[in-house]
Amino acid sequence: MNQETQEMNAAAFEAHRSVLFSIAYRMLGRASEAEDVVQDAYLRYASSVPSDVKSLRAWLATVVTRLCLDRLKSASTQREYYVGPWLPEPVVHVDREPSLTRAIERRESTTLAFLVLLESLTPQERAVFVLREAFDYDYDEIADALDLSPANCRQLFHRAKERLREHRPRFQPSPTRHRQLADSFAQAMLTGDPTKLQSLLAEDVTFTADGGGKVSAILKPVHGDVAVSRLMVGFWNQAVERNRAAASDEQYGLTIETINGLPAIVGWRGKSLEAVFTFTETRDKGIVAIDAIRNPDKLAYLQRELAPAS
Repeated sequence: MNQETQEMNAAAFEAHRSVLFSIAYRMLGRASEAEDVVQDAYLRYASSVPSDVKSLRAWLATVVTRLCLDRLKSASTQREYYVGPWLPEPVVHVDREPSLTRAIERRESTTLAFLVLLESLTPQERAVFVLREAFDYDYDEIADALDLSPANCRQLFHRAKERLREHRPRFQPSPTRHRQLADSFAQAMLTGDPTKLQSLLAEDVTFTADGGGKVSAILKPVHGDVAVSRLMVGFWNQAVERNRAAASDEQYGLTIETINGLPAIVGWRGKSLEAVFTFTETRDKGIVAIDAIRNPDKLAYLQRELAPAS
């Protein structure tokens, strides 16, 4: 293969890279692994793409989907030994192509809350749902990717949709409303006001933290507005105490950043990212879920994305 052909093939692959990353991230919930999958797909494409491929888009999606399914099989074993709850890896940018950010369904499928819901599906259900719902692949293409019949894929899609419908929130706040909520929550934390925090929470709110055994974190979800508000105030009070003993360039602070398409509270120790707090809200009850990602392995990718602004 001459250099000109290699460059043409590389350019053809790059035209699909953003979509492939978006598929892999939704499948795996890990941006770092999604990038590895896309790179593996490129190596396969560069060395073995068939000459009679009718649709490069469909062929690459098939390769990425199968690579993700292989990883999900091994991940299920690894999760058995994971310390504490497992949450997805937060990112700033999931869909980097403007055309992928238009549909509400596509935007919703990038939020951390929805990625957590996807964990309730089998790997095959997850693959069918992601390819069909978020990327409009037809059932024949999905069937080729999964070595199933189109009829089986339709059945898997409807089963996945029904399962997700049972648990997905019916109210999706606007980014503006979500930003106001994050601002109010951050201010209540900064003032150490548990009453103000509690007023923002549903009575049955759940707080879940993912430290992965790498840092201190609550190992089981905490339930109830009183317990969660006290927990958050305690978290901030500990940060204040540490700040008193820390150098000026190691102070703990909070910023509001857009994470997975929605505003979230980000905790910093100096220039080091230490925590991300995301929220799920309902129209009539307030915040029903808070997810805190503290595992440094899951914050490394986001740290790189936010570095220019930090």
